[in-house]
Amino acid sequence: MRSRHKARQLAIQTLYALDFNKRLTLDEIPPQFSGVTEEEFENFEEDVKLYAAYLIRGTIENLEEIDALISRFSLNRPIDRIDFVDRNILRISVFSLLYANVHPHVIIDEAVKLSQDFSSEVNYKFINGILDAMNKQIFTKREGVVYDSTEE
Repeated sequence: MRSRHKARQLAIQTLYALDFNKRLTLDEIPPQFSGVTEEEFENFEEDVKLYAAYLIRGTIENLEEIDALISRFSLNRPIDRIDFVDRNILRISVFSLLYANVHPHVIIDEAVKLSQDFSSEVNYKFINGILDAMNKQIFTKREGVVYDSTEE
């Protein structure tokens, strides 16, 4: 399994747990990832730990901006009515679209894969639709950006 995909899975699990328990703040980020034993944590590659922590921290630090964008594009479903898993997949994806040096198509493809892994069978279409609309209306205006080619 690619290390960034594993990092995204860990970030989703941790953000889900924090969101579900209404503790989505920087002070509540656990020293290890949610749902992971100490032994599992020790066996993760260092870049998996670093990238997952980057996604978690960055998403929480920019939560207001991220949630506003999701709300803007989720016309028929208010953010508080989006399933916890889907909401947090959208959050790390929007954070990545805004701040990561990863091609938008990679981000959207990963979001769909995460949704298929963690959510119901049809919710990936909802996630894909929102992220695709955001990418077309907002993020394609980032001309001249050179993306990290390690994920393509």
